[in-house]
Formats: sequence, C-alpha cells, structure tokens
Amino acid sequence: MTTAYHLEERPDAHGDVESSLTAAERALYAEGDLHTARWWFDLAYSAAEQLGDGPAMARAALGLGGVWVHEHRTAAEAATVRARQRRALAAVAPDTPLAVRLRVRLCAEEDYRRGTHGTVLRALAEARSSGDAVATAEALSLAHHCLMDPRHRELRLELAQDLIGQAAWTGRRSDLLMGLLWRGVDLFLAGDAHAERSLRELRELLAVEDHLAVGFVVDAIEVMLAIRAGRLAHAETLAASCAERGHTAGDDDAVGWYGAQIAVIRWYQGRIGELVPALEKLVRTPALGSADYAYFAVLAVAAAAAGDRHLARGMLARLRGTGLADLPRGKSWLAAMHGVVEAARLLDDADTAAQAYDLLTPFADLPMIASLGVACFGSTHLALGTAALTAGRIDRAVEHFGQAVEANLALGHWPAVALSRWRLGHALMSRRGARDEAARGELALAEREADRLGMVLPAWTAPHTVGPGAGSSAGPAVGPATGPATVVCRRHGRQWRLELAGRSVLVDDSVGMRHLAVLIANPGREIRAADLAAGPALPAEESSRDESVSAQPLLDEQARHAYRERLAQLEAEIEEFESLNDIRRAEALRAERDWLITELAAATGLGGRTRRFTDGQERARIAVGKAVRRALTRIAASDPVIGEELRATVHTGLRCSYHPR
Repeated sequence: MTTAYHLEERPDAHGDVESSLTAAERALYAEGDLHTARWWFDLAYSAAEQLGDGPAMARAALGLGGVWVHEHRTAAEAATVRARQRRALAAVAPDTPLAVRLRVRLCAEEDYRRGTHGTVLRALAEARSSGDAVATAEALSLAHHCLMDPRHRELRLELAQDLIGQAAWTGRRSDLLMGLLWRGVDLFLAGDAHAERSLRELRELLAVEDHLAVGFVVDAIEVMLAIRAGRLAHAETLAASCAERGHTAGDDDAVGWYGAQIAVIRWYQGRIGELVPALEKLVRTPALGSADYAYFAVLAVAAAAAGDRHLARGMLARLRGTGLADLPRGKSWLAAMHGVVEAARLLDDADTAAQAYDLLTPFADLPMIASLGVACFGSTHLALGTAALTAGRIDRAVEHFGQAVEANLALGHWPAVALSRWRLGHALMSRRGARDEAARGELALAEREADRLGMVLPAWTAPHTVGPGAGSSAGPAVGPATGPATVVCRRHGRQWRLELAGRSVLVDDSVGMRHLAVLIANPGREIRAADLAAGPALPAEESSRDESVSAQPLLDEQARHAYRERLAQLEAEIEEFESLNDIRRAEALRAERDWLITELAAATGLGGRTRRFTDGQERARIAVGKAVRRALTRIAASDPVIGEELRATVHTGLRCSYHPR
C-alpha cells in the first residue's frame, strides 16, 4: 500500500533523488518487491516534487503504479497515486517517453475500473508509434491485464508474445518474465495442453534469480495444479506458503487469492459451509478490488451449503443486479458464474440457472479458472450440465456432464472428474431410472475416485423443474419424495429396512448403514464422526463430556448378548451338520459365524471396551464419510426416492447429522 510521508518527518528525503529512484526501480523491476519499491518511489516523488524535478516526478509516479493494474485498493490510495501521476504528466513534455508511459498507465487504470479496454488499446498504439521500447512493453502488459474477458483470449496471447519479443529491446529482465507469465496464464485459461511447459520455463528462470511479484503468481498456479491433481492437503499447505510470499511482495491479492484457494479445497472436501464467517469478512475487505465480485458467489454457495438460504439468496441477488448479463467479464467472471450455477442448484433457482446456461454456452470449451490461475473448477461443461439440470433440461445435462468428464480428464483435474461422473450418473438415473447400468457404473466409479482423493461428493437433489428435454422415453425423471419426509430405519436380520412415506426398501448391512441408522435414530442432532466410528454405545463417563454424543442404538449390551448366544447356537449347528456330512449347510453357517465374529471384533477393543480411532478426528471424518456415501449409493440404487431424500438430509463431516425436511 502507498504511505504518505511528510518531508519534515524524513530527513533523508532531501538526499539524492536519483539514488532513491535507482533503489526503487531495482526493487520493482529486478526484484518484484512491490512493498519496498513503493516506499522508495514515495520518497523519491516527495523529494522531486519539492525540487520541481518533472522527469523525476514522472519516474516516481510511474513506479507507484507498480507492475499490475489496480494495485492500490482503497479509494484514498488509488486517488492519491492517480493525482500524482496526473501532476507528473503535466510536469513533463507531452511527446517524451515518460509522458507516453504515464498516459498508458492512466488509460489502463481507467479501463480496468470501468471493465473496458478501448482506451488502453489506443494508448498501446501510441506507445508503439513512439518507438520507445519500454513504453511499448509496459503498454503491452497493462493492456493484457485489461483484456481478461474470455472472449479476448486470442488477442491476449498475441500481446503476450509481443511482450516477450519486446523484452529483447528494453533490456529489462522483468519484461521477459511478465511476457512469459502472461503467455503461461493465457495457455492455462485456454485449457492448452502445453500450459505446464510454459510454467516450467518460467520456473527455471526464477530459480536463477527470483522476482517476488511474478513468483507469487507462479506459486498460485502451483496451488491450482495441486488441487487439480487431487492433492488437497498438500494444496492447502502450498496455499499458505503462497499467501506468505504474496504478503512479502506487497501484493494485496494475497488475501483474496488465499481465500479463493481455501474455498475451492473446502468445496471438494464437502466443508465449504464452514467458511461462511470468514467469507463474510472477506467480501467486505478493501483488499478486494471492484472487479473481485466472484467472492459474492463463493459466499452464496457456502451459505446455501450451510443451510443459510437467506444469506445465499442475498449474495446471489447482489451478483444478479439488473441481470447476470451485466456482470463485467473480467478475470473473475468464469469463477463467479461457477458460483452462481452451484448456488442456483442448492437454492433450486431454475431461472438463474437458465440465465447462466445461456451466458456460459459460448465458453463451453474453456476451463473455469479464477483470476490469473488461482483456482480451477474444471470444465465449463460441468457448470453447463449443472445449470441445465437445475433448469430441468435433463437430456442437455447428460450431454454436458459426459463432455465434462472427458474435458476434465484432459485437464488432469481429478476432483472435477469425480464430480462430473457423479452428476452424470445421477442425471442418467433421473432420465432412465434407478436400474440403469450406465448410471450405476458412473456413480460407483465416482465414489471410488472421490474416496481415493479424500473428497466428499455433494448431496444429490433430483431436478424439480420440467423444461425442454427434461425426460426421455427411457424412463421418467425421479422426483422428490411426497408425504412426510422422515425416514425410519429398523434392523431386519442381516439387513436394514428403510421406510419413507409408504415406501420401503431392504438394504444389506454395512458399516455405513450402521452409521446412517444412528443418525436417523437421532434426527436433528449432531454426532461426532469419531463417535460414529467408535461403534457401539459410549461409556457413561465419556458420553457425559459432550452433549452431542448419541446413545447409539447399535450393538448395545443387549445386542452383544444376542450375538454371543447366536454364535454358541451356530457352533452347535455347524458341528451337527458336519457330522451329517452336509457340507453346503455347514459352509453357510460358517459364513454367518464369521460375520458375527467380525461385527463383535469391530465393535470392541481390548478388555471389551469400545474401539476408537487413534489417529484423530480427521481420520474418523474421512472413514465415516466414505462409509455413509457408499451406503447412500446402495440405497439410491434400490430406491432412488429414499436414497435422494437421505442424500439431501444427511450431512457428514467432523460432526454428522440427519435433518429431515
């Protein structure tokens, strides 16, 4: 941030202006240290202004702008720097390179603020005609920053290539780094298969001599790539390191980018709702610029996932304004539209989903990447499929989800692959029925991929709205359950009977079914995943420590006693059938005996005490989440209505719950 100093408070300000400018330009262009550069440029400007040195004022005013557009986020800072640049422009001859550079900077700042680009492109033409290499290089970079609309991807790449060539004439290493960075960003935004090669080239140059500002962006892209690879825990560690580098460089984007990266990680972990308080603070911080409206969409998704529909609708309304089409299509647009689509799905807002679908259709072949490569939500086809499904266009949704799977495989975005398969499977099931083999195959594969990545697939809600292409001759769309939406779960031998509004289904016993039975037996109550993972009833002294612990109606003392009695009976029957040489019956009884022994062993530890996880709450959260999701998939395969009702009302995480609607 720019800091205003008074000359009388800084005795060194009357020193050599040139030495201050040299230190400032070295910090900015050679080292990428925005914070240090601002300090020296501010010192140099104040001294130059007092001395009436117009060219020195111009160099200092230019440097205060930094290397990016809109580096000064508060209204006071931005107005101060803009006023200094205008005073400096008036203090130099209008046909000098310094004047051209100042006009380019002022035009870029104004265009970026308005979401336009015409003025800066005219300034770029002026810089080219001036013949000054530095003015042209700066104009190329600033114009590129004003052209982040996905419609301008080809023009942006041309500017980046020109900047790389122009660097040979300026002699400034920073121009080469900026050209390579812009080229790499453009390739990632276009989903180009060679994008990572470009990043590697830039990394090798930074390894020889660092540049904090450029390195910060490269680190942010590395976080995105770790998320794509499904290495979510590693990505979180990288995000913290990246934010620290951004703060060191003096880049205000460090705050917003870190928030965006953590939000994406929590989204794939099924924990986005946890971020509502932090996101509410983030959307109000001055560190976010006027173009960073995507955070309203992120907060809308988090609030909807947390059940705060009032807040979610409010954030979505802020984005919509007079219409989604009026949103400026800058560096945040695709990320914002992803949030709009996901929030509309959670809020069952078919109108907003339909608007988003129409706006996104021209960009179906692009990945949805935030800013300069901060985070990636996968192929735009995934958002189009989700929007189509929310709007009731099931056939279109199936088509887009299928294309999303292929596009995300090409990107190497494994969490997005799993999510695309998940939604494709459910869309197929909605169109063709619960017994569709292709649907069941996609769902099973999605669950395996999600389990491998440690991600949580979102609860599925069947489409409520019927529109063009909503169904097909293969079978009717699955609708929501009717009648009282309260599920009843009862043990039925080695199976469980689930009942809902006159429907019922039998499901084989499993660890996940036992967890579900506990949650259903305690509607509206949060139960720790660690307690669910522990199995049967807790010791009295432990359960009293936490009011959220349920008196779990599974394998209590009565159940254990019945199991042991059955084991004794089985042993006698096995011995009897063996004596009769009835091998088939004996084998069947042995299978039941082995199952009972496994159940008792899983439920108890040394000394008959309740078994607990020893690796902490996170291990329990992951294990319980996986088990419950597998159980829900089996339920949905047998009865989609009951299965989808449970997906919408059962929540897993560090604390799990069942909230009937």
